[in-house]
Amino acid sequence: MAETEEKDQPVLEEEGDEEEPSLNYKPPAEKSINEILKTDEDDASLANYKKKLLGDAAEESNVIVFPENNSRVVLEALKLKIDSRKDVVVSLRGDLSKISKTPFIIKEGCKYRMEIEFYVQREIVSGLKYQQSIYRKNIRVDKGSYMVGSYAPSKDLISYKTPVEDAPSGMLARGSYMVNSKFVDDDNHEYLKWEWAFEIKKTWD
Repeated sequence: MAETEEKDQPVLEEEGDEEEPSLNYKPPAEKSINEILKTDEDDASLANYKKKLLGDAAEESNVIVFPENNSRVVLEALKLKIDSRKDVVVSLRGDLSKISKTPFIIKEGCKYRMEIEFYVQREIVSGLKYQQSIYRKNIRVDKGSYMVGSYAPSKDLISYKTPVEDAPSGMLARGSYMVNSKFVDDDNHEYLKWEWAFEIKKTWD
């Protein structure tokens, strides 16, 4: 069963590079699952709590979904979700260079959101974030950073949905847009970076 974690409001970044640190936040020191389980292991109640929290990861030394892939996060798919319309799905495990060549079509003024599906394997991932910058005619018109969360390894597919947004309306808003997206964690480990495109039209046709 897929796990879903949503935030009602995006955590927006100020103008500048995506890699710019926010305030004075320092991520906690990275620990492996085995290190976490061995800490205070003589405290039975705490040990049981950690095993319950970690789920499958506490029972196995490594939860591995894709043996050929050493990454902790494996992106599966990107979806465009619009009420009363069928989801548009793009695989993130194929040739990523082809994604931007088939733009999503979005009718002006409609409400839409993106959904990203992924797996976490091997070790815990802390502070996973989805970041994107939107360009029109090579000029950046918007950018944002969305906190996806922290996850223990699991064989279950995880799903994250961005907050609902209103597509811009009017003649000036119509046209083609390019999006640079990436998945990173607290330590700025970049798990995937890709480009995709969308086109705002007056009608769905």
